[in-house]
Amino acid sequence: MSRQNTRPVPVVTWTLIGICVLVWAVELTVPGFIDDIALSAAAGREEPWRFLTSAFAHAENITHIGFNMWALWAVGRSLEGFLGRARYIASYLLSALAGSTLFVVMASPAPNGTAIVPGWYDGLVGASGAIFGLFGTLLVVQRRLGGSTRPLWIVLGLNVALVFFIPDIAWQAHVGGFLAGLVTGVVFFEDTERVRRGHRPMTWWALAGLLAVMVILVVLKYVITPVPG
Repeated sequence: MSRQNTRPVPVVTWTLIGICVLVWAVELTVPGFIDDIALSAAAGREEPWRFLTSAFAHAENITHIGFNMWALWAVGRSLEGFLGRARYIASYLLSALAGSTLFVVMASPAPNGTAIVPGWYDGLVGASGAIFGLFGTLLVVQRRLGGSTRPLWIVLGLNVALVFFIPDIAWQAHVGGFLAGLVTGVVFFEDTERVRRGHRPMTWWALAGLLAVMVILVVLKYVITPVPG
Protein backbone atom coordinates (compact mmCIF):
# COMPACT_ATOMS: atom_id res chain seq x y z
CA MET A 1 0.00 0.00 0.00
CA SER A 2 1.42 3.37 -0.99
CA ARG A 3 1.67 6.06 1.67
CA GLN A 4 -0.04 9.37 1.06
CA ASN A 5 1.85 12.62 1.38
CA THR A 6 0.94 14.07 4.76
CA ARG A 7 2.94 17.28 4.42
CA PRO A 8 0.82 20.02 6.03
CA VAL A 9 -0.69 22.68 3.82
CA PRO A 10 1.17 26.00 4.29
CA VAL A 11 -1.95 27.83 5.40
CA VAL A 12 -0.16 30.91 6.72
CA THR A 13 1.90 31.36 3.57
CA TRP A 14 -1.14 31.12 1.31
CA THR A 15 -3.06 33.47 3.61
CA LEU A 16 -0.30 36.07 3.49
CA ILE A 17 -0.18 35.81 -0.29
CA GLY A 18 -3.96 36.13 -0.47
CA ILE A 19 -3.98 39.25 1.71
CA CYS A 20 -1.25 40.91 -0.38
CA VAL A 21 -3.04 40.11 -3.64
CA LEU A 22 -6.36 41.36 -2.24
CA VAL A 23 -4.79 44.62 -1.06
CA TRP A 24 -3.13 45.05 -4.45
CA ALA A 25 -6.47 44.53 -6.21
CA VAL A 26 -8.05 47.20 -4.01
CA GLU A 27 -5.17 49.54 -4.85
CA LEU A 28 -5.95 49.12 -8.55
CA THR A 29 -9.64 49.85 -8.11
CA VAL A 30 -9.77 52.45 -5.33
CA PRO A 31 -7.91 55.67 -6.16
CA GLY A 32 -5.69 56.88 -3.35
CA PHE A 33 -6.00 53.70 -1.29
CA ILE A 34 -2.27 53.00 -1.41
CA ASP A 35 -1.60 56.47 0.01
CA ASP A 36 -3.69 55.54 3.05
CA ILE A 37 -1.64 52.47 3.97
CA ALA A 38 1.89 53.25 2.72
CA LEU A 39 4.51 54.25 5.27
CA SER A 40 6.57 57.40 5.38
CA ALA A 41 8.32 58.91 8.37
CA ALA A 42 5.78 61.72 8.31
CA ALA A 43 2.74 59.44 8.15
CA GLY A 44 4.09 56.96 10.68
CA ARG A 45 4.27 59.62 13.37
CA GLU A 46 0.50 60.13 13.32
CA GLU A 47 -0.64 56.72 12.05
CA PRO A 48 1.68 54.03 13.47
CA TRP A 49 -0.36 51.17 11.99
CA ARG A 50 1.28 52.01 8.68
CA PHE A 51 4.44 50.31 9.94
CA LEU A 52 2.55 47.05 9.31
CA THR A 53 -0.02 47.88 6.63
CA SER A 54 2.70 49.06 4.26
CA ALA A 55 4.11 45.52 4.25
CA PHE A 56 0.92 44.27 2.59
CA ALA A 57 0.84 46.98 -0.08
CA HIS A 58 2.74 46.98 -3.37
CA ALA A 59 3.38 49.21 -6.32
CA GLU A 60 0.72 49.02 -9.03
CA ASN A 61 3.01 47.26 -11.52
CA ILE A 62 2.65 43.50 -11.44
CA THR A 63 6.41 42.95 -11.32
CA HIS A 64 6.70 44.18 -7.75
CA ILE A 65 4.00 42.01 -6.24
CA GLY A 66 4.73 39.12 -8.59
CA PHE A 67 8.36 38.80 -7.54
CA ASN A 68 7.58 39.21 -3.84
CA MET A 69 4.77 36.64 -3.87
CA TRP A 70 6.93 34.15 -5.75
CA ALA A 71 9.70 34.60 -3.16
CA LEU A 72 7.22 34.23 -0.30
CA TRP A 73 5.81 31.05 -1.81
CA ALA A 74 9.26 29.61 -2.51
CA VAL A 75 10.71 30.28 0.95
CA GLY A 76 7.62 30.26 3.12
CA ARG A 77 6.24 26.79 2.40
CA SER A 78 9.11 24.82 3.86
CA LEU A 79 9.91 27.32 6.59
CA GLU A 80 6.32 27.33 7.85
CA GLY A 81 6.35 23.56 8.10
CA PHE A 82 9.64 23.54 9.99
CA LEU A 83 8.96 26.38 12.43
CA GLY A 84 5.27 25.82 12.97
CA ARG A 85 2.62 28.38 12.17
CA ALA A 86 2.94 30.52 15.30
CA ARG A 87 6.71 30.99 15.08
CA TYR A 88 6.53 31.45 11.33
CA ILE A 89 3.97 34.26 11.45
CA ALA A 90 5.87 35.85 14.34
CA SER A 91 9.08 35.86 12.28
CA TYR A 92 7.25 37.29 9.27
CA LEU A 93 5.47 40.11 11.10
CA LEU A 94 8.46 41.10 13.24
CA SER A 95 10.63 41.21 10.13
CA ALA A 96 8.06 43.41 8.39
CA LEU A 97 8.04 45.78 11.36
CA ALA A 98 11.84 45.78 11.54
CA GLY A 99 12.06 46.78 7.89
CA SER A 100 9.65 49.65 8.48
CA THR A 101 11.51 50.63 11.64
CA LEU A 102 14.90 50.93 9.97
CA PHE A 103 13.34 52.85 7.07
CA VAL A 104 11.90 55.45 9.44
CA VAL A 105 14.91 55.56 11.77
CA MET A 106 17.16 56.35 8.80
CA ALA A 107 14.80 58.96 7.36
CA SER A 108 16.07 62.51 6.99
CA PRO A 109 13.97 65.51 8.06
CA ALA A 110 14.47 66.80 4.53
CA PRO A 111 11.40 66.41 2.27
CA ASN A 112 13.33 64.50 -0.38
CA GLY A 113 15.76 61.70 0.28
CA THR A 114 18.72 60.16 -1.50
CA ALA A 115 19.67 56.65 -2.55
CA ILE A 116 21.07 56.13 0.95
CA VAL A 117 18.72 58.08 3.21
CA PRO A 118 14.96 58.28 2.61
CA GLY A 119 13.24 61.65 2.88
CA TRP A 120 10.64 62.49 5.49
CA TYR A 121 7.83 62.11 2.99
CA ASP A 122 9.25 59.23 0.93
CA GLY A 123 6.89 56.26 0.94
CA LEU A 124 7.51 52.58 1.62
CA VAL A 125 5.38 49.68 0.38
CA GLY A 126 6.03 46.00 -0.15
CA ALA A 127 6.53 42.68 1.59
CA SER A 128 10.27 42.66 0.84
CA GLY A 129 11.30 43.41 4.42
CA ALA A 130 9.25 40.51 5.75
CA ILE A 131 10.51 38.18 3.02
CA PHE A 132 14.12 39.14 3.68
CA GLY A 133 13.38 38.28 7.30
CA LEU A 134 12.36 34.80 6.20
CA PHE A 135 15.66 34.60 4.32
CA GLY A 136 17.47 35.48 7.55
CA THR A 137 15.57 32.87 9.54
CA LEU A 138 16.16 30.28 6.84
CA LEU A 139 19.87 31.06 6.89
CA VAL A 140 20.01 30.30 10.62
CA VAL A 141 18.00 27.10 10.11
CA GLN A 142 20.30 25.85 7.37
CA ARG A 143 23.47 26.61 9.33
CA ARG A 144 22.17 24.98 12.52
CA LEU A 145 21.09 21.87 10.60
CA GLY A 146 24.38 21.65 8.71
CA GLY A 147 22.88 22.41 5.31
CA SER A 148 24.54 24.43 2.55
CA THR A 149 23.85 28.17 2.70
CA ARG A 150 25.57 28.99 -0.60
CA PRO A 151 22.38 29.11 -2.74
CA LEU A 152 20.77 31.46 -0.22
CA TRP A 153 23.77 33.78 -0.22
CA ILE A 154 23.63 33.88 -4.02
CA VAL A 155 19.96 34.91 -3.91
CA LEU A 156 20.71 37.57 -1.32
CA GLY A 157 23.64 38.84 -3.36
CA LEU A 158 21.47 39.18 -6.45
CA ASN A 159 18.90 41.14 -4.47
CA VAL A 160 21.59 43.46 -3.14
CA ALA A 161 22.82 44.01 -6.70
CA LEU A 162 19.31 45.03 -7.79
CA VAL A 163 19.52 48.05 -5.51
CA PHE A 164 22.18 49.53 -7.80
CA PHE A 165 20.24 48.93 -11.02
CA ILE A 166 16.59 49.48 -10.09
CA PRO A 167 15.58 52.84 -8.63
CA ASP A 168 13.28 53.36 -5.63
CA ILE A 169 14.15 50.10 -3.86
CA ALA A 170 13.95 50.63 -0.09
CA TRP A 171 17.06 48.69 0.84
CA GLN A 172 16.63 49.84 4.44
CA ALA A 173 13.54 47.62 4.74
CA HIS A 174 15.48 44.70 3.29
CA VAL A 175 18.31 45.09 5.80
CA GLY A 176 16.00 45.66 8.76
CA GLY A 177 13.88 42.64 7.91
CA PHE A 178 16.90 40.42 7.32
CA LEU A 179 18.44 41.32 10.69
CA ALA A 180 15.18 40.64 12.49
CA GLY A 181 14.92 37.29 10.72
CA LEU A 182 18.39 36.36 11.90
CA VAL A 183 17.45 37.28 15.46
CA THR A 184 14.21 35.30 15.45
CA GLY A 185 15.98 32.28 13.95
CA VAL A 186 18.60 32.34 16.72
CA VAL A 187 15.89 32.77 19.35
CA PHE A 188 13.99 29.74 18.08
CA PHE A 189 17.03 27.46 18.15
CA GLU A 190 18.53 28.75 21.39
CA ASP A 191 15.24 28.46 23.24
CA THR A 192 14.78 24.91 22.00
CA GLU A 193 18.15 24.08 23.54
CA ARG A 194 17.11 25.82 26.77
CA VAL A 195 14.02 23.65 27.02
CA ARG A 196 16.07 20.52 26.38
CA ARG A 197 18.28 21.49 29.33
CA GLY A 198 15.22 21.72 31.54
CA HIS A 199 14.68 25.48 31.52
CA ARG A 200 11.42 27.28 30.91
CA PRO A 201 10.79 28.44 27.34
CA MET A 202 11.56 32.10 26.65
CA THR A 203 10.72 32.38 22.94
CA TRP A 204 7.79 34.74 23.23
CA TRP A 205 9.46 36.88 25.88
CA ALA A 206 12.50 37.24 23.62
CA LEU A 207 10.35 38.17 20.64
CA ALA A 208 8.45 40.68 22.78
CA GLY A 209 11.82 42.16 23.70
CA LEU A 210 12.70 42.52 20.02
CA LEU A 211 9.41 44.30 19.41
CA ALA A 212 10.05 46.59 22.39
CA VAL A 213 13.46 47.55 20.98
CA MET A 214 11.83 48.56 17.69
CA VAL A 215 9.20 50.64 19.46
CA ILE A 216 11.87 52.43 21.50
CA LEU A 217 13.93 53.20 18.39
CA VAL A 218 10.92 54.68 16.60
CA VAL A 219 9.86 56.75 19.61
CA LEU A 220 13.38 58.11 20.03
CA LYS A 221 13.51 58.94 16.34
CA TYR A 222 10.36 61.01 16.55
CA VAL A 223 11.42 62.65 19.82
CA ILE A 224 14.81 63.84 18.58
CA THR A 225 13.80 64.68 15.01
CA PRO A 226 12.14 68.07 14.56
CA VAL A 227 8.97 68.10 12.51
CA PRO A 228 9.84 69.53 9.08
CA GLY A 229 8.17 72.85 8.45
